[in-house]
Amino acid sequence: MNTSALLIKKRSGQQEPIDLDKIHRVLNWAAEGLEGISVSQVELNAQLQFYNGISTTEIHETLIKSAADLISADNPDYQYFAARLNIFHLRKKAYGQFEPPHIKAQVERLVAMKRYDSGLLEEYSDADFEQMNEWIDHARDLNFAYAAVKQLEGKYLVQDRVSGEYFESPQFLYMLVGAALFARYPADQRMDFIRRFYEAVSSFKISLPTPIMAGVRTPTRQFSSCVLIESGDSLDSINATATAIVRYVSQRAGIGINAGRIRAIGSKIRGGEAFHTGCIPFYKYFQSAVKSCSQGGVRGGAATLFYPLWHLEVEDLLVLKNNRGVEENRVRHLDYGVQLNRLMYQRLIKNQDITLFSPDEVPDLYDAFFADQDEFERLYAKYEQAQNIRKRTVKAVDLFSVLMQERASTGRIYIQHVDHCNTHSPFNPYKAPVRQSNLCLEIALPTNPLNDINDEEGEIALCTLAAFNLGTLESLDELEELAELIVRALDSLLDYQNYPVKAAEIGSMRRRTLGIGVINFAYYLAKNHARYSDGSGLGLTHRTFEAMQYYLLKASNKLAKEFGACPAFDETTYADGVLPIDTHKPEVDRYCGEPLYLDWESLRSEIKEHGLRNSTLSALMPSETSSQISNATNGIEPPRGLVSVKSSKDGVLKQVLPELKELRDQYELLWDIPDNNGYLQLVGVMQKFVDQAISANTNYDPRKFKDNKVPMQSLLGDLITAYRNGLKTLYYHNTRDGAEEKYKDSAEVVIAEEEGCEGGACKI
Repeated sequence: MNTSALLIKKRSGQQEPIDLDKIHRVLNWAAEGLEGISVSQVELNAQLQFYNGISTTEIHETLIKSAADLISADNPDYQYFAARLNIFHLRKKAYGQFEPPHIKAQVERLVAMKRYDSGLLEEYSDADFEQMNEWIDHARDLNFAYAAVKQLEGKYLVQDRVSGEYFESPQFLYMLVGAALFARYPADQRMDFIRRFYEAVSSFKISLPTPIMAGVRTPTRQFSSCVLIESGDSLDSINATATAIVRYVSQRAGIGINAGRIRAIGSKIRGGEAFHTGCIPFYKYFQSAVKSCSQGGVRGGAATLFYPLWHLEVEDLLVLKNNRGVEENRVRHLDYGVQLNRLMYQRLIKNQDITLFSPDEVPDLYDAFFADQDEFERLYAKYEQAQNIRKRTVKAVDLFSVLMQERASTGRIYIQHVDHCNTHSPFNPYKAPVRQSNLCLEIALPTNPLNDINDEEGEIALCTLAAFNLGTLESLDELEELAELIVRALDSLLDYQNYPVKAAEIGSMRRRTLGIGVINFAYYLAKNHARYSDGSGLGLTHRTFEAMQYYLLKASNKLAKEFGACPAFDETTYADGVLPIDTHKPEVDRYCGEPLYLDWESLRSEIKEHGLRNSTLSALMPSETSSQISNATNGIEPPRGLVSVKSSKDGVLKQVLPELKELRDQYELLWDIPDNNGYLQLVGVMQKFVDQAISANTNYDPRKFKDNKVPMQSLLGDLITAYRNGLKTLYYHNTRDGAEEKYKDSAEVVIAEEEGCEGGACKI
């Protein structure tokens, strides 16, 4: 076909003759330095049909898709080739040219458009912007993989989601997040912190969560990933809880709801004037609140609701996500966290009964469930014998079996060990008990019910997240510098952001809680020739998480010396000199004999003398989406395939495991792992040091069991193992369904992106 007479429509609307050489030059530029790239194959694959008036956008997007389709385990560099083409396209859309503008011009333009925070122009001088412009390295945009660029486009870059216009490219995001967070630092310090922070995040050493990447530098000022809201038993408290949910869902936060205090159906109201309708109508009310907002197009609202296993309605509550039944007795669009403790397990192991109560009739029992396990057991036995309290007994094995059946069938009935959340906790359980977790089961913070939305006595807990990219580490000593940067940045964010509910601001300012985790653990194991299943990763994991927690505490202690300890420091166990290494489950040391290497005693003394700026420092979140930005494996999970084909609202994205050509034989894929034991041991080692909780999953391949059915004995055995290893929470229950078998030859596996927990909101 003779194309010389055809006209092409440029982004400006201007038309000019098609220049095929120009297209070839762009493709050859994108292929520079990459292995296994065939430009002609990309062109052939694209099957471009030129016609008069075809747009440059159509040509470019067709070529990008063609390149992305060629991404495979054998040719992983196509992910960088497609990404470069996408970056070229993105910059043309954002700036009308490939070269980004000067950072000062960028900020002025977007402040005028009300897309950037006007404080950036007020805080920084021309000389400051000139310095930032010298530091910013736009060539780093070419280090992204294709999945990363598509996630940036879909979720993080400043844009008009209605018109589809983009206004920035990734390096501006990284530089201006630092500028916003360090704006309040003294003038002689902040530029150095901005430079160091930019270097760390733009080279993927630090991973930021969705709310920070999407929101910091814009007029939006709510960035905490996780919000924990506790409901009381009164109508006023329930209404205040629903209002708080709406306010935070609209601000991109994932929600944890503790509804365990709500009385059971049939309870007396106003001295017997009426019967209580029970939990389910109020759970539906909370569900409506969660689903009322779309979170600005970044992700849909999502929440996990918590209740104790011994609640009088538990048999009905356990099946709320079940596909059987009718809408009247199901609340399917929430996830659920079932709360267990030592006594519940003892009743199971001894084949005894569990007695169910309505929390309003045993309020001291409900409080002791979290604060004091010995007192809980005393009161529980007392109320079991009481004649004037409504109760019902169920065989423990039957109740646990229903719990595990529902967990297996839905995948999203979660577990919280409330005793571990309080005995291995940075909070004194008598002063600040932990009564719930969050959307993704990695946060463990104190809460108090609101009596109304303006209540200053209640407490909503917020946690601000980020993560270290373990795959970038050459030495654990690097964590000291990274810990200081990440703690300073997140601590500054607490003062920088707004608080839609007063109780959240009061709690945040008193406790200043942070949750810093990791991404790329699977790659970290592979590059160090360690595996999930055989114990070879235990020592490495112990050393790594020891260093992580040590340097996080050291950084927070340093901040306390500069700015003062958090006001509620006296409500932490740290104030008494108690560290996570003092309260972990001894089972961990029986299977992992690695010693401590760092100077914990000196740090203990410094903490007792000067305190900590932050009540909590660590939490291990899923990081499902934000890990893609760094082309990293997510969180701590084993990969399901050498190439993951992730389906999301941004399209189908292929992501190849890091350094796949070199480490292909070192990776241990999820369904090649024989059972959950090795993984649960690794998580137990992590939990020894992590002061909050861990989003840990259990995984089952039915084909490894007789008749292709996972026996209840295995499910209960893993649950007990997780408890004995000190895990505070369990997140997803994954069952291999065979859907990935059709991708076996190409080593690909399709994974649907989960709603809600992004680095749900917790998907950092």
